[in-house]
Amino acid sequence: MVTEMLSPTPVGECPPPRASWLAARRLARIFCLNDFEPAARRHLPRPLFGYVAGAAETNASYCDNRNVFDEYGFRHRVLRDVSGREQSINLLGRRYASPFGIAPMGICSLTGYRSDLAQARMAERAGIPMILSGSSLIRLEEVVKAAPSTWFQAYLPADSERIAALVDRVAKAGVETLVVTVDSAVVPNRENNLRNGFRTPLNPDLRLLWQGMTHPTWSIGTFFRTLLRHGMPHFENNAVERGAAILSRNATRDFSGREHLDWRELERIRCQWQGRLVIKGVLHPEDVAAARALGADGVILSNHGGRQLDGDVSPMRVLPQAKEVAGEMAVMIDSGFRRGTDVIKALALGANCAFIGRPFNYAAAIGGEAGVDHAIRLLASEIRADMGMLGINRLSELDPVMLMDRG
Repeated sequence: MVTEMLSPTPVGECPPPRASWLAARRLARIFCLNDFEPAARRHLPRPLFGYVAGAAETNASYCDNRNVFDEYGFRHRVLRDVSGREQSINLLGRRYASPFGIAPMGICSLTGYRSDLAQARMAERAGIPMILSGSSLIRLEEVVKAAPSTWFQAYLPADSERIAALVDRVAKAGVETLVVTVDSAVVPNRENNLRNGFRTPLNPDLRLLWQGMTHPTWSIGTFFRTLLRHGMPHFENNAVERGAAILSRNATRDFSGREHLDWRELERIRCQWQGRLVIKGVLHPEDVAAARALGADGVILSNHGGRQLDGDVSPMRVLPQAKEVAGEMAVMIDSGFRRGTDVIKALALGANCAFIGRPFNYAAAIGGEAGVDHAIRLLASEIRADMGMLGINRLSELDPVMLMDRG
């Protein structure tokens, strides 16, 4: 296993990347991660924004992901010297500058120009982990070349031979951390996508044409710019071979046929894959224990941002139970994180790192690399301030006794 340490450059010591006039104007009004969403709503065509923002069925899981944070209150300490605050973490044998990372998000290079690269570069620069989605539209080899510490998230193909070929491709690309998503064996019911006019493959009808005409900065700055410089986007990383084009009728084939997959496939991957292995999408303690038993290096507790099984509880609710059975395995978490206090609450309950998705998608859409950098700085600054108000200098000082259940 690879165990060398990463030496990130602290966020505060890097000058921000250059932003265009329009991006700079937008970012000047962004003061927290939540502010990115209304800005992205104005910028993006309704089908694309709806795809990113939407969840499954009644949004019950999506709402629980946010509501759970209100159920925990802090008990801060006072009159402590907090002048030496430092928020780095050790995770999977590496040192990162902050306790959060960028979660994998499919087709985000359709919402923002070359968004996968923008996110990966800024994460590398800031010294935080970033996970490239298997449903991304830029080849993983190109992303890893630009940002060598990028993790890769795989949606498993339908048969063992194609799974093995994909794992070989990921290894040859130089990826050190493979994340296997296991909560997407069945395509969910996302009626919100249909209401907003989003389909896979995209259907270039009159309604989509109108959306493009009424959102010219996206049409010119992202869609036509991509077509002119790189051609029609394809699903590049779902298998060893290039996937279907975003407008192809065959696009849905890349996301089906996984119903029969079981833990035996993960055991085969563990035998084949020599790097770090993370299992993403677990919520039940028995599945955490199963991941530990097969030799996984970590798990990511997740309900897919509320986009899979409607009614799944927030991962925060199962975090203490997961820690009890995880042993030395890293326990990470995603779904619903927006503030520095959210991240700190998860760390106090035992999480090793929190991953955040939608806000970074929106940040790249409205501001490119400068937008992603701005989002990272905002969250890191919140965490630093929160640590001081809690009365701690190191995240290792966090403890469940600092939290109180409001109920």
